Amino acid sequence: MKLKTALLGAAASVAVTGAWADGHEGERGRDGQLNIIYWQAPSTLNPFLSGGTKEMESASLIIEPLVRFDSQGEMVPWLAESIPTVEDGSVAEDLTSITWTLKEGVLWSDGTPFTSEDVVFTWQYCTHPEGGCAQASYFDGVSDVVAVDDRTVRVEFSAPKPFPYTAFVGSESPIIQKAQFEECIGARAPECTDANFGPIGTGPFVVTDFRPNDVVTYEANENFREEGKPAFASVNFKGGGDALAAARSVLETGEFDYAWNLQLAPEVLDQLASAGNGQVVTAFATSVERLHLNQTDPSPSLGEERATMAHPHPFLTDPIVGQALSMAIDRDLIVEVGYGPAGQVTCNVLPAPEAYASTANDDCKTQDMEGAKALLEENGWTDEDGDGVREKDGVRLSVLYQTSTNAVRQDTQAIIKQLWEELGVEVELRNIDASVFFGGDPGSPDTFQKFYADIEMYTNNFAGVDPEAYMANWRCNEIPSPETQWQGSNIQRFCSEEYDALVDQMATTSGLEARAELAKQMNDMIMQSYSIIPLVHRGNPSAHANSLGGVQMNDWDAEIWNIKDWYRIDGS
Repeated sequence: MKLKTALLGAAASVAVTGAWADGHEGERGRDGQLNIIYWQAPSTLNPFLSGGTKEMESASLIIEPLVRFDSQGEMVPWLAESIPTVEDGSVAEDLTSITWTLKEGVLWSDGTPFTSEDVVFTWQYCTHPEGGCAQASYFDGVSDVVAVDDRTVRVEFSAPKPFPYTAFVGSESPIIQKAQFEECIGARAPECTDANFGPIGTGPFVVTDFRPNDVVTYEANENFREEGKPAFASVNFKGGGDALAAARSVLETGEFDYAWNLQLAPEVLDQLASAGNGQVVTAFATSVERLHLNQTDPSPSLGEERATMAHPHPFLTDPIVGQALSMAIDRDLIVEVGYGPAGQVTCNVLPAPEAYASTANDDCKTQDMEGAKALLEENGWTDEDGDGVREKDGVRLSVLYQTSTNAVRQDTQAIIKQLWEELGVEVELRNIDASVFFGGDPGSPDTFQKFYADIEMYTNNFAGVDPEAYMANWRCNEIPSPETQWQGSNIQRFCSEEYDALVDQMATTSGLEARAELAKQMNDMIMQSYSIIPLVHRGNPSAHANSLGGVQMNDWDAEIWNIKDWYRIDGS
């Protein structure tokens, strides 16, 4: 995909939205109810308290950022009037600030004005030292956010920032209402159930009922700024179940209009689509199915210090072990069995855009079981007692490998388990209901952030096309811990001062080639630590009914980023 918005050196590309593609127009709410199914059910509607995609997606109907990325990865003004540039003076010439002008007349769903004070407050909320914000990396380098007047807000940086479009940009960095959340800051954030389950927003819909890990009911926001939108009067956003049931509910039974993240074998999707009730749509961007190797000890015997930096993992901090585990994996087989044309082998956690994709780790594309065995042997990991499990200094290569409940993921687990056992590693498999695994409940032992296992597998990506904020996910200060209510994006607990320095350097580096080189260095450092083992660069397949118009599948932002433009096709 062409990288059009990565640098200030190029003019910001602005897509035009708001017009119906086919002239479809009318009164708000004219098309009745929209039925959506996400088989991973949201546990909160506050995406700052969960790193899960399902929380971000379900919240995107309600709360919005200043700018979104469209289906081509282009920046689109959303709550902002325009995209600031150096040329128009709204980005400082020394790149130490960016000034946003808010759209005129935007109201919160409760009828009160949306102002720059809400933007300032959102920054204060997400960066509070006593809180845990899952999206804190979007505010890296921000020294202050200043309300110049009601419709003007200035984001100031501690050093020149060549790519200033991070804070309040994209669906992972939306704006929350100060009046609703001002008593919910810091350590109190998870306690504000009413606000977290029913945020007041500027988006096209408002929440009328939320049952965690089950269903969200929305109705059209009567104060939404665009006349005649949304077309749907209400949304039934059902969560739970599995990908197969979700696909069938759209493609076979017609019970739902839209089904998300259909991680199913390609032949299964083809068979379901043949019924003719709907169509499968797939978007490729930066999504990678990967293994995270816990760099801390998840042993229950450690009590409250379990999976914290106080206790390094007994063997996964050794990159030799991770390298052998990676070498033993047949990625081509995983793609063939689980993804088909919607997947390709990758050796990088940052596989795209092309300018940022490293080739330094491409050896992983070819399985080398004998090489993996030899590597372990040479480094003292041997099976002395003949029980099939390698040991060294009394430590056994025995892992608990967990992921969410999903047919493709269980197939992948089974393939990897068989290969690792051939390598001499004892493997216990565990799968957890996706609504729980990707939930943000700090009291649950089963969330991917707590990581009470040795290895876990899931997919992640980032909003937009510039990877600066994404690569900042692996800073040391992004490690989840009890002190952050287990929020944080550095799930595997990788920590390197050298890496943190590269993140800082990228934040002040201009020029596509120089930024790409830094991104590749960071990617390679993580890959060669073997704290992440990438498997598949995957597309995100979803399905929608033939009667649903306006859908623009998107993997650069929230998948349903333009739901305000969806409508029922006449005669359907």
